[in-house]
Amino acid sequence: MTRIVVVLMLALMLAGCESTPSASDTSQDSNQIQMSQKSTLLEQIDRQYENPEAHYQLGKLYHAEGRLNKADFEYRVAIGFDPVHFRAQAALVKVLTDLKQANRAEIIAELYTSQVAVSAEKSMLLGKAFEKEGLGKYALNCYFQAVGLAPDSPEPYRLLGYHYLNEGDQVRAEEYFRRSFELNPYQADISAELGRMGVTVQGPQGPATYIPNEIPAQSE
Repeated sequence: MTRIVVVLMLALMLAGCESTPSASDTSQDSNQIQMSQKSTLLEQIDRQYENPEAHYQLGKLYHAEGRLNKADFEYRVAIGFDPVHFRAQAALVKVLTDLKQANRAEIIAELYTSQVAVSAEKSMLLGKAFEKEGLGKYALNCYFQAVGLAPDSPEPYRLLGYHYLNEGDQVRAEEYFRRSFELNPYQADISAELGRMGVTVQGPQGPATYIPNEIPAQSE
């Protein structure tokens, strides 16, 4: 009987060891995946150097590794082949920020923002790319630019609402969500967000239960 108990205990110990990968194993797996991704991207670039997406993705891998100068180069190549590759533009501004080149980053961000000043849609796409890179200040500039270009579109206000919500500013988030909902009450996600804020709204099948309030096109 004692022998059976010992065998069972050993089996459980071995099973536990097998089911819990060590931190080094996890790190090794992650490195192998990155190496495989990098190899694939380099092959794609070798076959077609004028592939902006491959250069951008390679830049992201270098960026994650902390090889900032190589990331900077790949982002610039991507933009060279696709001047409206908004994710590469935002990533370039981010890598310049990480390289402690704040002035250059700001100048380039303003340049890219001015280049899309003719289109609300492109302004929003660039804004979302900045947002993904954690560059909220530049994202806001794009969203407000989109509001100026398309003041009757619900989408810029929606993006502003989510931006401020993520920043923890519920007052401004509510204002912009309200405005977006007024322009398009068929937005279940906005209705849900307002509901979570304690604002009761009703969709197109009935009257809204709050009084619409005007908000400025741009906050101070």
